[in-house]
Amino acid sequence: MPDRTHPDTPFAERLEAFADALLDPDAPPPEGLVGPDGHPSARRFAVYRNNVVTGLIETLKAAFPVTRRLVGDDFFAALARAHAIQIPPTSPVMLDYGATFADFVGGFEPAAPLPYLRDVVRLERAWTEAYHAAEALPLSPGFLARIPLDELPRACLLLHPSVRLVRSIFPAGTLWSLHEDVEALRDLDLNRGGEDVMLSRPDADVALNILPPGAADFIAALRDGITIGDALTLSHAVDTRFDMAGGLVGLFEAGVVVGIGVQQDGNTLAAREAA
Repeated sequence: MPDRTHPDTPFAERLEAFADALLDPDAPPPEGLVGPDGHPSARRFAVYRNNVVTGLIETLKAAFPVTRRLVGDDFFAALARAHAIQIPPTSPVMLDYGATFADFVGGFEPAAPLPYLRDVVRLERAWTEAYHAAEALPLSPGFLARIPLDELPRACLLLHPSVRLVRSIFPAGTLWSLHEDVEALRDLDLNRGGEDVMLSRPDADVALNILPPGAADFIAALRDGITIGDALTLSHAVDTRFDMAGGLVGLFEAGVVVGIGVQQDGNTLAAREAA
């Protein structure tokens, strides 16, 4: 294997070698790396390496406070350290760090006795994405009454950019909501069935809504630009009890509808967006 730390090696490769050594506790300091005195110093590099890993751990702690509370500080620190060493940042924007944390947690062997934890992490990441999503002006609930009934099945709803859906075979939404109530958490039956959750931020705060059966499929279809009529068909294929009227009213009341269009001539949309 070529020596990527040699002075004649291109700078990009030397930088890559430096980054690899930072996250590999067993790797020696890169050759040619010296301190202010001009001499190599493994101790200086070890301090720098530790600061980098600690910074990544602190980033995950700040991004996943509910997960940390559920598993405890020590377990979360070990989990975050393993993630930091195995999955370094791919972007200089630290807000992006943690996007793959849920998948890592799902494959982290010490977390195997906590099968619900991956979905809690997914929920927490969705909260962060919703919080930082673009702004948009919601339509008022009364706007729904302006759509003629014969046009309603052909109408498409433009949803707020913050809308996120998380589906779980566990009661992840309830688990999230009760994370500060130790007694209630003890009584929560994690095998009682799954929950679909919608997160959105039409105003200053992120709202979490546990959805009835079929609603997540309905909302996901609307988000993909499918008409209300076709979205209803998809949701009824999942659960025939889904109430479209109640679902539509709920979306408007939640402030997540920011525009309406009606299909014309097959694919053309006549947009009616918020003023």
